[in-house]
Amino acid sequence: MSQGTDAVHAGYRPSGDFRPMLPPLHNSAAYQFQSHAEAIEKFALRQAGFTYSRTGNPTVSILEQRVAALEGGAQAVATATGQSAVALSLLALTQGPKHIVASSSLYGGTVDLLTDTFADFGIRISFVDQADPAAWSGAIEEDTRAFFLESVSNPLCTVADLPAIAAIAHEHNIPVVVDNTLATPLNVRPLDFGADIVVHSATKGLAGHGSVLGGIVVDSGKFDFSDAARWPQIAAPRVRLNNTSLLERHGSAAYAMLVRSKFLHDLGPTLAPASAQGILAGIETLPVRAAHVQRSVTTLIGELLAHPGIVAIHHPSLSTHPSHELAKKITPKGTGCVLAIELAHPTLVSPLIDRLKLISLAANVGDTRTMISHPATMTHCRLSEQQLAAAGLNTATLRLSIGLEDPADLLADLTQALDHALEKALAPQTQGAS
Repeated sequence: MSQGTDAVHAGYRPSGDFRPMLPPLHNSAAYQFQSHAEAIEKFALRQAGFTYSRTGNPTVSILEQRVAALEGGAQAVATATGQSAVALSLLALTQGPKHIVASSSLYGGTVDLLTDTFADFGIRISFVDQADPAAWSGAIEEDTRAFFLESVSNPLCTVADLPAIAAIAHEHNIPVVVDNTLATPLNVRPLDFGADIVVHSATKGLAGHGSVLGGIVVDSGKFDFSDAARWPQIAAPRVRLNNTSLLERHGSAAYAMLVRSKFLHDLGPTLAPASAQGILAGIETLPVRAAHVQRSVTTLIGELLAHPGIVAIHHPSLSTHPSHELAKKITPKGTGCVLAIELAHPTLVSPLIDRLKLISLAANVGDTRTMISHPATMTHCRLSEQQLAAAGLNTATLRLSIGLEDPADLLADLTQALDHALEKALAPQTQGAS
Protein backbone atom coordinates (compact mmCIF):
# COMPACT_ATOMS: atom_id res chain seq x y z
CA MET A 1 0.00 0.00 0.00
CA SER A 2 1.06 3.61 -0.48
CA GLN A 3 1.91 5.69 2.58
CA GLY A 4 -1.31 7.67 2.19
CA THR A 5 -3.32 4.46 2.44
CA ASP A 6 -1.20 3.06 5.27
CA ALA A 7 -1.71 6.28 7.25
CA VAL A 8 -5.43 5.51 7.30
CA HIS A 9 -5.62 1.72 7.30
CA ALA A 10 -2.38 0.00 8.42
CA GLY A 11 -2.76 -2.16 11.51
CA TYR A 12 -6.56 -2.12 11.64
CA ARG A 13 -9.55 -3.57 9.85
CA PRO A 14 -13.06 -3.29 11.33
CA SER A 15 -14.06 -6.54 13.02
CA GLY A 16 -16.25 -7.97 15.77
CA ASP A 17 -19.97 -7.56 16.27
CA PHE A 18 -20.04 -3.79 15.67
CA ARG A 19 -17.18 -3.32 13.17
CA PRO A 20 -16.26 0.25 14.24
CA MET A 21 -14.60 2.25 11.49
CA LEU A 22 -12.18 3.93 13.91
CA PRO A 23 -9.68 1.93 15.99
CA PRO A 24 -11.48 1.33 19.29
CA LEU A 25 -10.11 2.43 22.65
CA HIS A 26 -9.21 -0.61 24.75
CA ASN A 27 -8.97 1.15 28.09
CA SER A 28 -8.06 -1.86 30.22
CA ALA A 29 -5.08 -2.57 32.44
CA ALA A 30 -5.42 -6.35 32.35
CA TYR A 31 -6.76 -9.13 30.08
CA GLN A 32 -8.61 -12.31 30.92
CA PHE A 33 -7.04 -15.62 30.01
CA GLN A 34 -9.18 -18.55 28.88
CA SER A 35 -7.03 -21.00 30.82
CA HIS A 36 -4.09 -21.21 33.17
CA ALA A 37 -2.11 -22.87 30.38
CA GLU A 38 -2.67 -19.85 28.14
CA ALA A 39 -1.51 -17.50 30.90
CA ILE A 40 1.65 -19.55 31.42
CA GLU A 41 2.56 -19.43 27.74
CA LYS A 42 1.94 -15.70 27.34
CA PHE A 43 3.81 -14.67 30.47
CA ALA A 44 6.72 -16.88 29.41
CA LEU A 45 6.76 -15.03 26.04
CA ARG A 46 6.23 -18.27 24.17
CA GLN A 47 2.81 -17.20 22.88
CA ALA A 48 1.90 -13.79 21.48
CA GLY A 49 -0.83 -11.84 23.20
CA PHE A 50 -1.63 -9.27 25.84
CA THR A 51 -0.96 -9.90 29.52
CA TYR A 52 -0.88 -6.45 31.12
CA SER A 53 -1.01 -3.03 29.49
CA ARG A 54 2.41 -1.96 30.69
CA THR A 55 3.91 -3.95 27.82
CA GLY A 56 1.09 -4.19 25.31
CA ASN A 57 -2.46 -3.05 24.56
CA PRO A 58 -4.69 -3.63 21.50
CA THR A 59 -5.08 0.09 20.72
CA VAL A 60 -1.36 0.72 21.20
CA SER A 61 -0.61 -2.29 19.01
CA ILE A 62 -2.53 -0.73 16.11
CA LEU A 63 -0.38 2.38 16.43
CA GLU A 64 2.80 0.28 16.46
CA GLN A 65 1.77 -1.57 13.31
CA ARG A 66 0.78 1.64 11.54
CA VAL A 67 4.04 3.47 12.21
CA ALA A 68 6.06 0.36 11.35
CA ALA A 69 4.25 0.26 8.00
CA LEU A 70 4.87 3.96 7.33
CA GLU A 71 8.58 3.57 8.12
CA GLY A 72 8.96 0.28 6.25
CA GLY A 73 9.97 -1.48 9.47
CA ALA A 74 9.29 -4.97 10.76
CA GLN A 75 8.38 -4.25 14.40
CA ALA A 76 7.59 -1.24 16.57
CA VAL A 77 7.28 -0.54 20.28
CA ALA A 78 5.33 2.50 21.48
CA THR A 79 6.35 4.43 24.60
CA ALA A 80 5.00 7.25 26.73
CA THR A 81 7.13 10.02 25.18
CA GLY A 82 9.67 10.62 22.46
CA GLN A 83 12.35 10.96 25.11
CA SER A 84 11.58 7.49 26.46
CA ALA A 85 11.70 6.09 22.93
CA VAL A 86 15.23 7.46 22.49
CA ALA A 87 16.26 6.20 25.93
CA LEU A 88 14.92 2.66 25.50
CA SER A 89 16.22 2.27 21.95
CA LEU A 90 19.76 3.07 23.10
CA LEU A 91 19.68 1.36 26.50
CA ALA A 92 18.83 -1.88 24.74
CA LEU A 93 22.12 -1.59 22.82
CA THR A 94 24.49 -0.25 25.46
CA GLN A 95 24.16 -2.54 28.46
CA GLY A 96 27.49 -3.15 30.06
CA PRO A 97 27.86 -0.08 29.89
CA LYS A 98 29.07 0.70 26.36
CA HIS A 99 29.86 3.62 24.04
CA ILE A 100 27.74 5.67 21.62
CA VAL A 101 28.83 7.93 18.77
CA ALA A 102 26.25 10.71 18.39
CA SER A 103 25.71 13.73 16.20
CA SER A 104 26.56 17.08 17.78
CA SER A 105 23.38 18.49 16.17
CA LEU A 106 20.70 17.07 18.44
CA TYR A 107 17.63 18.34 20.28
CA GLY A 108 18.68 19.77 23.65
CA GLY A 109 16.65 17.30 25.68
CA THR A 110 18.43 14.43 23.95
CA VAL A 111 21.78 15.99 24.79
CA ASP A 112 20.67 16.16 28.45
CA LEU A 113 19.81 12.45 28.32
CA LEU A 114 23.12 11.44 26.77
CA THR A 115 25.48 13.68 28.73
CA ASP A 116 23.83 13.57 32.15
CA THR A 117 21.59 10.55 32.75
CA PHE A 118 23.47 8.15 30.49
CA ALA A 119 26.73 9.35 32.05
CA ASP A 120 25.32 8.37 35.43
CA PHE A 121 24.81 4.87 34.00
CA GLY A 122 28.41 4.76 32.80
CA ILE A 123 27.47 5.01 29.11
CA ARG A 124 30.05 7.11 27.27
CA ILE A 125 29.20 9.47 24.41
CA SER A 126 31.40 10.89 21.65
CA PHE A 127 29.82 13.77 19.74
CA VAL A 128 30.83 14.30 16.11
CA ASP A 129 30.00 16.61 13.23
CA GLN A 130 27.01 14.95 11.57
CA ALA A 131 28.18 16.05 8.12
CA ASP A 132 31.70 14.57 8.44
CA PRO A 133 31.79 10.81 7.72
CA ALA A 134 35.46 10.67 8.73
CA ALA A 135 34.54 11.97 12.18
CA TRP A 136 32.07 9.11 12.66
CA SER A 137 34.70 6.58 11.67
CA GLY A 138 37.37 8.14 13.85
CA ALA A 139 35.16 8.15 16.95
CA ILE A 140 34.51 4.39 16.94
CA GLU A 141 35.87 2.52 19.95
CA GLU A 142 36.07 -1.18 20.68
CA ASP A 143 32.85 -1.08 22.69
CA THR A 144 30.84 1.30 20.46
CA ARG A 145 27.37 -0.18 20.20
CA ALA A 146 25.34 2.54 18.45
CA PHE A 147 25.44 5.51 16.12
CA PHE A 148 22.73 8.04 16.97
CA LEU A 149 21.60 11.01 14.90
CA GLU A 150 18.59 12.92 13.59
CA SER A 151 17.58 12.50 9.95
CA VAL A 152 16.86 16.24 9.90
CA SER A 153 18.50 18.11 12.76
CA ASN A 154 16.62 20.30 15.21
CA PRO A 155 16.50 23.23 14.52
CA LEU A 156 18.96 23.94 11.65
CA CYS A 157 17.53 21.23 9.37
CA THR A 158 20.85 19.61 8.51
CA VAL A 159 20.13 16.46 6.50
CA ALA A 160 22.15 13.39 7.46
CA ASP A 161 24.06 11.45 4.81
CA LEU A 162 22.44 8.23 5.98
CA PRO A 163 23.97 5.89 3.37
CA ALA A 164 27.52 7.05 4.15
CA ILE A 165 27.05 6.91 7.92
CA ALA A 166 25.33 3.51 7.78
CA ALA A 167 28.13 2.06 5.63
CA ILE A 168 30.71 3.10 8.24
CA ALA A 169 28.63 1.72 11.11
CA HIS A 170 27.89 -1.62 9.47
CA GLU A 171 31.55 -2.16 8.63
CA HIS A 172 32.05 -2.33 12.41
CA ASN A 173 28.82 -4.20 13.26
CA ILE A 174 27.26 -1.10 14.80
CA PRO A 175 23.50 -0.37 14.42
CA VAL A 176 22.39 3.08 13.31
CA VAL A 177 19.57 4.66 15.34
CA VAL A 178 17.87 7.65 13.70
CA ASP A 179 15.45 10.13 15.22
CA ASN A 180 13.02 10.86 12.37
CA THR A 181 10.71 13.18 14.31
CA LEU A 182 11.11 16.36 12.25
CA ALA A 183 11.02 14.79 8.79
CA THR A 184 8.34 12.14 9.50
CA PRO A 185 8.22 9.06 7.25
CA LEU A 186 6.31 11.08 4.66
CA ASN A 187 9.52 12.93 3.80
CA VAL A 188 12.20 10.31 4.50
CA ARG A 189 12.30 6.69 5.63
CA PRO A 190 15.75 6.22 7.21
CA LEU A 191 15.49 2.43 7.01
CA ASP A 192 15.49 2.76 3.21
CA PHE A 193 18.89 4.48 3.42
CA GLY A 194 20.66 1.99 5.67
CA ALA A 195 19.49 2.88 9.17
CA ASP A 196 18.55 -0.02 11.45
CA ILE A 197 16.29 1.56 14.06
CA VAL A 198 14.07 4.65 13.89
CA VAL A 199 12.64 6.59 16.81
CA HIS A 200 9.94 9.25 16.94
CA SER A 201 8.47 11.70 19.31
CA ALA A 202 4.96 10.83 18.14
CA THR A 203 3.79 13.95 19.96
CA LYS A 204 5.08 15.99 17.04
CA GLY A 205 4.41 15.45 13.34
CA LEU A 206 2.82 12.01 13.63
CA ALA A 207 0.04 13.20 15.94
CA GLY A 208 0.04 16.74 14.60
CA HIS A 209 -2.38 18.26 17.10
CA GLY A 210 -0.34 18.74 20.26
CA SER A 211 -2.88 17.11 22.58
CA VAL A 212 -1.01 13.91 23.55
CA LEU A 213 2.50 12.71 24.33
CA GLY A 214 3.95 9.58 22.81
CA GLY A 215 7.04 7.93 21.37
CA ILE A 216 7.82 4.95 19.21
CA VAL A 217 10.78 2.73 18.33
CA VAL A 218 10.74 1.06 14.91
CA ASP A 219 13.08 -1.83 14.13
CA SER A 220 14.04 -2.86 10.60
CA GLY A 221 14.52 -6.46 11.76
CA LYS A 222 17.58 -6.67 9.48
CA PHE A 223 20.56 -5.94 11.74
CA ASP A 224 22.71 -8.98 12.54
CA PHE A 225 22.67 -9.48 16.31
CA SER A 226 23.91 -13.09 16.13
CA ASP A 227 27.33 -12.49 17.74
CA ALA A 228 26.63 -13.62 21.30
CA ALA A 229 29.88 -12.16 22.61
CA ARG A 230 29.06 -8.71 21.20
CA TRP A 231 25.29 -8.82 21.74
CA PRO A 232 24.76 -11.06 24.78
CA GLN A 233 21.49 -9.32 25.68
CA ILE A 234 20.00 -10.63 22.41
CA ALA A 235 21.97 -13.66 21.25
CA ALA A 236 23.17 -15.27 24.49
CA PRO A 237 21.05 -17.45 26.81
CA ARG A 238 19.46 -15.52 29.67
CA VAL A 239 18.32 -16.79 33.06
CA ARG A 240 15.25 -14.59 32.66
CA LEU A 241 14.32 -16.60 29.57
CA ASN A 242 14.92 -20.03 31.12
CA ASN A 243 18.41 -20.13 29.59
CA THR A 244 17.27 -19.44 26.06
CA SER A 245 18.02 -16.30 24.02
CA LEU A 246 15.76 -13.65 22.54
CA LEU A 247 17.28 -14.38 19.15
CA GLU A 248 16.44 -18.07 19.48
CA ARG A 249 12.87 -17.29 20.51
CA HIS A 250 12.02 -14.32 18.33
CA GLY A 251 14.43 -14.26 15.41
CA SER A 252 14.43 -10.94 13.56
CA ALA A 253 12.06 -9.48 16.19
CA ALA A 254 14.57 -10.07 19.00
CA TYR A 255 15.71 -6.44 19.37
CA ALA A 256 12.13 -5.13 19.49
CA MET A 257 11.26 -7.81 22.04
CA LEU A 258 14.23 -6.73 24.17
CA VAL A 259 12.95 -3.15 24.15
CA ARG A 260 9.44 -4.32 25.06
CA SER A 261 9.97 -7.25 27.43
CA LYS A 262 12.87 -5.80 29.42
CA PHE A 263 13.04 -2.02 29.21
CA LEU A 264 9.39 -1.13 28.67
CA HIS A 265 8.39 -3.82 31.16
CA ASP A 266 10.99 -2.99 33.83
CA LEU A 267 11.11 0.82 33.55
CA GLY A 268 7.46 1.32 32.69
CA PRO A 269 7.24 4.31 30.26
CA THR A 270 3.97 2.95 28.89
CA LEU A 271 1.87 4.76 26.28
CA ALA A 272 -1.72 5.23 27.44
CA PRO A 273 -4.33 3.67 25.09
CA ALA A 274 -6.17 6.99 24.81
CA SER A 275 -2.95 8.68 23.72
CA ALA A 276 -2.37 5.96 21.13
CA GLN A 277 -5.86 6.55 19.78
CA GLY A 278 -5.18 10.28 19.58
CA ILE A 279 -1.93 9.72 17.68
CA LEU A 280 -3.68 7.33 15.30
CA ALA A 281 -6.27 9.99 14.53
CA GLY A 282 -3.50 12.45 13.73
CA ILE A 283 -1.59 10.05 11.49
CA GLU A 284 -4.64 9.72 9.24
CA THR A 285 -4.14 13.33 8.11
CA LEU A 286 -0.32 13.25 8.02
CA PRO A 287 0.00 13.11 4.20
CA VAL A 288 -2.27 16.13 3.79
CA ARG A 289 -0.60 18.07 6.61
CA ALA A 290 2.90 17.34 5.36
CA ALA A 291 2.08 18.64 1.89
CA HIS A 292 0.43 21.83 3.20
CA VAL A 293 3.29 22.56 5.57
CA GLN A 294 5.89 22.11 2.84
CA ARG A 295 4.12 24.64 0.63
CA SER A 296 3.88 27.10 3.52
CA VAL A 297 7.55 26.70 4.45
CA THR A 298 8.57 27.39 0.86
CA THR A 299 6.35 30.48 0.69
CA LEU A 300 7.61 31.93 3.96
CA ILE A 301 11.27 31.40 3.12
CA GLY A 302 10.87 33.14 -0.22
CA GLU A 303 9.25 36.18 1.38
CA LEU A 304 11.42 36.47 4.50
CA LEU A 305 14.83 36.24 2.84
CA ALA A 306 14.94 39.92 1.96
CA HIS A 307 13.85 41.27 5.35
CA PRO A 308 16.60 43.43 6.90
CA GLY A 309 15.99 41.95 10.34
CA ILE A 310 17.07 38.48 9.15
CA VAL A 311 20.66 37.67 8.24
CA ALA A 312 20.16 33.96 7.50
CA ILE A 313 17.48 31.32 7.08
CA HIS A 314 18.54 27.76 7.77
CA HIS A 315 16.68 25.38 5.48
CA PRO A 316 17.87 22.85 2.87
CA SER A 317 15.67 24.33 0.16
CA LEU A 318 18.16 27.22 -0.03
CA SER A 319 21.31 26.77 -2.12
CA THR A 320 23.34 28.33 0.70
CA HIS A 321 22.41 25.55 3.14
CA PRO A 322 25.11 22.88 3.59
CA SER A 323 22.54 20.11 3.03
CA HIS A 324 21.04 21.58 -0.14
CA GLU A 325 22.39 18.96 -2.57
CA LEU A 326 22.07 16.05 -0.15
CA ALA A 327 18.45 16.95 0.57
CA LYS A 328 17.61 16.50 -3.09
CA LYS A 329 18.58 12.84 -2.73
CA ILE A 330 17.49 12.03 0.81
CA THR A 331 14.45 14.29 1.36
CA PRO A 332 13.19 15.35 -2.09
CA LYS A 333 9.67 15.96 -0.75
CA GLY A 334 10.87 18.30 2.02
CA THR A 335 12.25 18.17 5.54
CA GLY A 336 9.14 18.84 7.60
CA CYS A 337 7.67 21.81 9.40
CA VAL A 338 10.77 23.38 10.97
CA LEU A 339 12.96 26.20 9.76
CA ALA A 340 15.38 28.41 11.66
CA ILE A 341 15.85 32.13 11.20
CA GLU A 342 18.89 34.04 12.39
CA LEU A 343 18.21 37.64 13.35
CA ALA A 344 20.55 40.55 12.70
CA HIS A 345 21.26 40.85 16.43
CA PRO A 346 20.30 38.97 19.62
CA THR A 347 18.61 42.10 20.98
CA LEU A 348 15.87 41.63 18.37
CA VAL A 349 14.78 38.28 19.83
CA SER A 350 12.56 39.39 22.73
CA PRO A 351 10.90 42.36 20.96
CA LEU A 352 10.04 40.14 18.00
CA ILE A 353 8.66 37.27 20.08
CA ASP A 354 6.61 39.53 22.35
CA ARG A 355 5.08 41.35 19.37
CA LEU A 356 3.72 38.24 17.65
CA LYS A 357 -0.06 37.99 17.65
CA LEU A 358 -0.85 34.81 15.70
CA ILE A 359 2.31 32.76 16.20
CA SER A 360 2.69 31.27 19.68
CA LEU A 361 5.78 31.10 21.86
CA ALA A 362 5.78 27.38 22.75
CA ALA A 363 8.22 24.47 22.97
CA ASN A 364 6.70 22.03 20.51
CA VAL A 365 6.86 21.25 16.79
CA GLY A 366 4.55 19.55 14.33
CA ASP A 367 1.36 21.08 15.73
CA THR A 368 -1.50 22.46 13.65
CA ARG A 369 -0.57 25.83 15.15
CA THR A 370 2.57 27.72 14.19
CA MET A 371 5.01 28.11 17.08
CA ILE A 372 8.25 29.94 17.69
CA SER A 373 10.98 29.25 20.21
CA HIS A 374 14.42 30.54 21.16
CA PRO A 375 16.62 27.43 21.36
CA ALA A 376 19.49 29.04 23.29
CA THR A 377 17.21 29.88 26.24
CA MET A 378 14.56 27.19 25.84
CA THR A 379 15.02 23.76 24.24
CA HIS A 380 18.84 23.93 24.21
CA CYS A 381 19.29 26.06 27.31
CA ARG A 382 21.52 23.57 29.17
CA LEU A 383 24.04 23.27 26.36
CA SER A 384 27.40 24.92 27.00
CA GLU A 385 28.71 27.63 24.68
CA GLN A 386 30.93 25.02 23.06
CA GLN A 387 27.99 22.63 22.55
CA LEU A 388 25.85 25.41 21.08
CA ALA A 389 28.65 26.33 18.70
CA ALA A 390 29.10 22.67 17.68
CA ALA A 391 25.37 22.52 16.94
CA GLY A 392 25.64 25.69 14.84
CA LEU A 393 23.40 27.70 17.16
CA ASN A 394 23.75 31.19 18.56
CA THR A 395 21.61 33.52 20.66
CA ALA A 396 20.13 35.21 17.58
CA THR A 397 18.62 31.96 16.24
CA LEU A 398 14.87 31.34 16.39
CA ARG A 399 13.07 28.11 15.53
CA LEU A 400 9.77 28.19 13.69
CA SER A 401 7.41 25.20 13.51
CA ILE A 402 4.97 25.95 10.71
CA GLY A 403 1.36 24.88 11.23
CA LEU A 404 -1.74 24.77 9.08
CA GLU A 405 -2.65 28.45 9.07
CA ASP A 406 -2.72 30.42 5.83
CA PRO A 407 0.91 31.32 5.05
CA ALA A 408 -0.13 34.86 4.15
CA ASP A 409 -1.34 35.39 7.71
CA LEU A 410 1.84 33.93 9.14
CA LEU A 411 3.95 36.16 6.92
CA ALA A 412 2.01 39.25 7.97
CA ASP A 413 2.50 38.40 11.65
CA LEU A 414 6.23 37.75 11.27
CA THR A 415 6.73 40.87 9.17
CA GLN A 416 5.04 43.23 11.60
CA ALA A 417 6.97 41.69 14.52
CA LEU A 418 10.28 41.97 12.66
CA ASP A 419 9.52 45.58 11.72
CA HIS A 420 8.65 46.39 15.32
CA ALA A 421 11.83 44.76 16.65
CA LEU A 422 13.99 46.69 14.21
CA GLU A 423 12.22 49.95 15.00
CA LYS A 424 12.71 49.40 18.72
CA ALA A 425 16.38 48.54 18.24
CA LEU A 426 16.99 51.70 16.20
CA ALA A 427 14.94 54.01 18.42
CA PRO A 428 17.71 54.83 20.97
CA GLN A 429 20.16 55.57 18.17
CA THR A 430 17.65 57.84 16.44
CA GLN A 431 16.97 59.74 19.65
CA GLY A 432 20.68 60.13 20.31
CA ALA A 433 21.29 61.52 16.84
CA SER A 434 18.50 64.06 17.26
